Amino acid sequence: MTYPTLEFNIGDIKSLSAKQLEVHLGLYAGYVKHVNLIAEKLREGAEGKDPYTGAELRRRFAFEFDGMRMHEHYFKQLEGGNTDIDGNGTLAKAVSKKYGDVSGFIDHIKEVAGSRGIGWIVVYYDPEADTVHTVFAGDHELGHLAGLPILYVVDMWEHAFMVDYIPSEKAKYLEAFLTATNWEIVEKRFENTVKIA
Repeated sequence: MTYPTLEFNIGDIKSLSAKQLEVHLGLYAGYVKHVNLIAEKLREGAEGKDPYTGAELRRRFAFEFDGMRMHEHYFKQLEGGNTDIDGNGTLAKAVSKKYGDVSGFIDHIKEVAGSRGIGWIVVYYDPEADTVHTVFAGDHELGHLAGLPILYVVDMWEHAFMVDYIPSEKAKYLEAFLTATNWEIVEKRFENTVKIA
């Protein structure tokens, strides 16, 4: 299996420059390249020749694979232009149970984004508890809530915004990303998750 580098139909976004998106998409392509390279080396038997090399390749695979997938979630959320969260939709009802309303949900994302450091904001759905969780994961291969489907992600590493915003403007970048999000895509993720659960 070879993983393809996906193309995303993002179009013009006023709040994120074409150059910023180009740089970030290039980083994503690097993750895909390295996922395939490591998988190939493991298939070639690097593991059997030297167990230490195999072990390190498996560790590195998680880093590259999760980097690939998290960026795919991120960029898909920008496809088709920005839309608001449907106030009567299933996602709005789910987040309102925990955060009071959609505004409370967005405010909580902003609060989580204010965590010191770099990483990812990840919104998950827990079907067993019928609730959403918004967390800050410092690394894309560590700190995730095991087995929970991802609804929404925001890349808070500097590479996601440094062409357009300086580090002290992280809040401006977050606002830009939130307003560029196509929430219909997030809603579909949620609906698909609920159907499976």
